[in-house]
Amino acid sequence: MNNNISYLTNKRLWLAPLAGFTDQVFRHICRDNGAEVMVTEMVSADGLVYDFEKSFQYAVIMEEEKPIGIQIFGSNPDIMAQAAETMLKKLYHLPATALPDFIDINMGCPVKKVVKRDAGSALLKNLPLAGKIVKAVASVLAGTDICLSVKIRAGWDKNSIVALKAVDLFVEQGADIIICHPRTQSQMYSGLSDWSIIKEIKEKTGVPLVGNGDIKDISGAVRMFEYTGCDSIMIGRGALGNPWLFKEISNYLLTGNIYQLPMTSKYKTIIDHFYLSIEKKGDIRAIKEMKSHLSCYTKNIPGSRKIRSLINISSDKQEILELIRELYHGISREN
Repeated sequence: MNNNISYLTNKRLWLAPLAGFTDQVFRHICRDNGAEVMVTEMVSADGLVYDFEKSFQYAVIMEEEKPIGIQIFGSNPDIMAQAAETMLKKLYHLPATALPDFIDINMGCPVKKVVKRDAGSALLKNLPLAGKIVKAVASVLAGTDICLSVKIRAGWDKNSIVALKAVDLFVEQGADIIICHPRTQSQMYSGLSDWSIIKEIKEKTGVPLVGNGDIKDISGAVRMFEYTGCDSIMIGRGALGNPWLFKEISNYLLTGNIYQLPMTSKYKTIIDHFYLSIEKKGDIRAIKEMKSHLSCYTKNIPGSRKIRSLINISSDKQEILELIRELYHGISREN
């Protein structure tokens, strides 16, 4: 067995791949706040083969981000294998970058632009094809220290729950780790995820398993571990505007004590996020992209609706920073 598997899945806290959010900057912020395993935004296999430079930018990772995986998606086994091989060769020869600890195959994304290409969660409707994809990518990684994970949903809809069957097939074809988000494609992000599916997978297969879905606080993380028996947990939307959740969960698992980061520390994290984004991307792009994060950071704070409206129409860095300072310092005074 690849020694990396146990390292990646021994009660680790994973940051889920979220398109448009989990770029290098946000991964850095989450790492500083206790996230232990990173995953890139999903990278198109077709893009890596036919438009390499444009797609490859999403796969570039740095040594300090490890352990980290690169998530790829597609629907053609040969293209998926070629994409993985080309990407790894480029990373190997590129100065100052690192090879990933694992490659993750996306079979969970439910959004229309992905499933209409027969990729993401659409592959759960065609398990023979999905199995060929796993086998093809596994063949590229054979003989390396790079693990292969597959991220799945429960199935396409409530009438086609195929997670357990899929896991058996994918492990047979070379998957080392399974990541399960137990909603169906038709649910998108609505309703509740069915954690009993994660529990069943772990009990019946014993595969190294990462549980994902509806982990928004310390109690959710603890319940996921205790109820499902999963080896690690993955947090996605629960970390948006709340990257310090990883630190709070980690502290509870180690000490049994509930610790909430002071508002002043949260404010510093937001400012660090803003300035790091500017440093990496420049003012114009950073301000545009940070507005989504700032919307999350200010959610559910009294008086934040007006602040969000002002941030969304502003293109001035100092004005936005002052609005955030005003909001968070107001909370600090009240507390």
